[in-house]
Amino acid sequence: MVSTAVLFLLTVGCVCGKAAAERELVYVTVLFRHGDRSPVKAFPTDPHQESDWPQGFGQLSQEGMRQHFELGQYLRKRYKGFLNDTYKRQEISVRSTDVDRTLMSAEANLAGLYPPTGQQVFDPNLKWQPIPVHTVPQSEERLLSFPLGDCPRYKQLMNETEHTPEFINVTTTYKDIIELVRNKTGLNKTNVESVWSVYDTLFCESRHNMSAPDWVTPDVMEKLRVLKDFGFQVIFGFYKQQEKSRLQGGILLGEIVKNLSKMAVPDPKPRLKMMMLSAHDTTVAALQASLNVFNGRQPPYASCQILELYRDDNGSFSVSMFYRNDSTVEPYHLQLPGCSLDCPLDKFVRITKLSISEDRDKECEVPSEGSNEEVIISLAVSSFLLLLLIALLLCVICWKTKPNSSRGYHHVVNQEVGEES
Repeated sequence: MVSTAVLFLLTVGCVCGKAAAERELVYVTVLFRHGDRSPVKAFPTDPHQESDWPQGFGQLSQEGMRQHFELGQYLRKRYKGFLNDTYKRQEISVRSTDVDRTLMSAEANLAGLYPPTGQQVFDPNLKWQPIPVHTVPQSEERLLSFPLGDCPRYKQLMNETEHTPEFINVTTTYKDIIELVRNKTGLNKTNVESVWSVYDTLFCESRHNMSAPDWVTPDVMEKLRVLKDFGFQVIFGFYKQQEKSRLQGGILLGEIVKNLSKMAVPDPKPRLKMMMLSAHDTTVAALQASLNVFNGRQPPYASCQILELYRDDNGSFSVSMFYRNDSTVEPYHLQLPGCSLDCPLDKFVRITKLSISEDRDKECEVPSEGSNEEVIISLAVSSFLLLLLIALLLCVICWKTKPNSSRGYHHVVNQEVGEES
């Protein structure tokens, strides 16, 4: 009996091991939030202002550097045997928003992922090597910074969101805490968004052992945390989530899906193996909302959304998603609604298509350049015609108001005598 059970377990183990071996990792996208930082700003009555922070507001702290170094080490361990043991530029591409804390997070992460060995050591006393991190100016960022403010339709959706019964109910329920923030912080206007920034400032200060004002009790912080998480839901979900995704996080999702599909097409040339994206909590939330896997809570520092593309033993491809928001446990395996945990690529593309806009400018109701030119031309022509009409009217008026003597000599005939006068 015992030998039979042992034989069964060995058989199951062999089958599972064979199944796992037959699934080959092909390509990975990792999107992470920057590490621990100083507050982005302080409220007027905050006793801790920018001078109290070593590098000022919005900057990566040493704790944030450690968090990303650790994440890089984790990625090295997770993808051992998939990524080259040493840095190989053809295998990985890194992009960041053009913000100090995200650029520095990417660099700290790469330090953990690719410690130099052998010929890559250029200084024996330095266990680090430079690896390129690409970016674009913030004014041109359309892939990693959300919400984007160039979309009239999205602004309309946000206005509609704030008039929903659910939004009104939350703001009514927490009106006392919103009023408290207004009275204690010196802010002229307080709403869900400004309360969010106050919580962020207090949270950063608490992590760095700075004293809080007397009015900031644990109960106040908990209520502010609830409102902060609600703020994320308002921006990316809660009301018409799919349409919001098409105008926001769906842009990034569309790029990721395009890359996944491209990597599934055979190519004899060496292929990219990892796309690393360094961004913000709003970026992670926007992408997760577009995938409909957002848990409604602010992504913590150094949280990491992973998408892995596999080639199955039958030649087909599938996508697996993982979310690492706690360094003490393994990443959570996420399931795309309407698909299995390991979702066939064709089905993944079909489901996510609903959150990806084919013509965002049109859906955003942005006036086209052609329309603008037509309006300008029409206004110019109309203005010219109006000026011409005014000029003609002035000429007529002037002509009619001149005395007869000034209009030239007239040859008059005296009809009675038939002689010239």
